[in-house]
Amino acid sequence: MHRRSIRSIVAAAALALSVTGIAAVSPSGASAKTTMYHVALGDSYAEGYQPGYPASQLETLHGYNNQVDALLKPKHPMTLENFGCGGATTTSILHSIDCPAYAAHGVHYPTTTQAAAALAFISAHPGQIGLITISIGGNDFDNCIGQTDAVTCVSNAMAPMKANVETLVSELRAAAGPTVAMIATTYPDVVLGAWVATPPNIDFAKLSITAFGLLINPNLAAAYAASNVTFVNVTSATGAFTPLTTTTKLAPYGTIPVAVAKVCTLTWFCAKGDIHPKPAGYTLIAKLVATAYAKLVK
Repeated sequence: MHRRSIRSIVAAAALALSVTGIAAVSPSGASAKTTMYHVALGDSYAEGYQPGYPASQLETLHGYNNQVDALLKPKHPMTLENFGCGGATTTSILHSIDCPAYAAHGVHYPTTTQAAAALAFISAHPGQIGLITISIGGNDFDNCIGQTDAVTCVSNAMAPMKANVETLVSELRAAAGPTVAMIATTYPDVVLGAWVATPPNIDFAKLSITAFGLLINPNLAAAYAASNVTFVNVTSATGAFTPLTTTTKLAPYGTIPVAVAKVCTLTWFCAKGDIHPKPAGYTLIAKLVATAYAKLVK
């Protein structure tokens, strides 16, 4: 398939967005001068997906991006424009048209890519972008879960993932300008939950720590740093690197490593085999992003 650059389709995307009502605020109107926007991009983490809600609310208002806005509202009120797409990869965010799994409360872009839709919105609202958040990359390597040589699988995914992220954030930075806060998140090491699976796979759980510590997070951090994007290490913040000899008791699993217990508490992986955060997990990510934002704007 012929690959078109993001910039080559931004103009068309801007027209499509204005027709569908996404760019609803006129730049010349009074409200356009005062309304600030939080633009969210990425995968199901960006959407706020979790399986603990009814089918009609799978992409809920309880995701981290919604909570970030609530935390920032007293000093930095913003309107969320969530372009997140369930199942998005670093390739699809750049090159796939439409998102069948967009959030119920998010932005739909049936004729363009996620990146181009977000870029068109940013370009249409100069001086009104207060924050850009990005959660992408997890679906680039989640197919490695359960593979015999998972570390090699993850390693092979790193180069294209890093290159795609660099392309994405360079375009976002160019559109937003040098001073707009851009914050990217990585993921909890949910695979630590394999420790309490049936049957348990302790060796695989241990390998996941290596994958995040030596491969995934360093590559993501480097890709974001190239465009001055703040990188929030959710893996570390959710306890993945706590020594496995440090244990606690958690029902119904008994005595397990603290790192595993935190994954079971903060995500659905142990209970449902689902990689997404529970409400407490999204709340933690939201607080991390809000804290990072406060440091950038002080």
